[in-house]
Amino acid sequence: MAKRKKQSRNNIRHLITKLNPRSPISEQYRTIRTNLQFAAVDDDLKTMLVTSSGPSEGKSSTVANLAIVFAQQGKRVLLIDADMRKPTMHYTFRLDNRRGLSNVLVGEQTLEDSVVGSDVTNLDLLSCGPIPPNPSELLGSKAMERMISEAKGIYDLIIFDTPPVLAVTDAQILANICDGALIVVRSKQTEYDAAEKAKELLSPAKAKLLGVVLNDREEKKGHYYYYGTN
Repeated sequence: MAKRKKQSRNNIRHLITKLNPRSPISEQYRTIRTNLQFAAVDDDLKTMLVTSSGPSEGKSSTVANLAIVFAQQGKRVLLIDADMRKPTMHYTFRLDNRRGLSNVLVGEQTLEDSVVGSDVTNLDLLSCGPIPPNPSELLGSKAMERMISEAKGIYDLIIFDTPPVLAVTDAQILANICDGALIVVRSKQTEYDAAEKAKELLSPAKAKLLGVVLNDREEKKGHYYYYGTN
């Protein structure tokens, strides 16, 4: 129980843009938001996925804080936990994960019934739901395309938290459905070759590779930086 409480506190602390929107790290997230908007200035960025090359690189905390800063800007945002192998969003936002994305994709629930509001204005959430035996097939299904089409009629931006791109094909599958993709790497942990391979795997997809977020770099100005791919 103590371990679970500690994990819960740590996840809440990761939402720095909500708890301390004036902090230097929150400002870095707003800088990333601005750079993403410039990267997609000639395109209609309605759907975006966030992935990493490997595990434990800060992907899920990055995507959660990015969703918050977009919502704080006034955009209506839907954050979806599409990591149907090791979902974490229900921990971060304290959600009930018995109903979510997997239920919608197999037709057990509607999108409207599965989405929940957050305590951040303009931000709605869709957790993973029960972990299915066939995540890749569900993510690449016609049901996913229909769900995205429905969500586009409601939200300004739909953001997917996806599994690491080198581990499974899930991110690549979603990249063929989304408008943009963002890769998260961790300073002193992510190997250059792994990051380069992740970029290569996503490059042929429909989604525009928007850039790379380097986090946990020890600099005075903050801990999160955005690097373009061009």
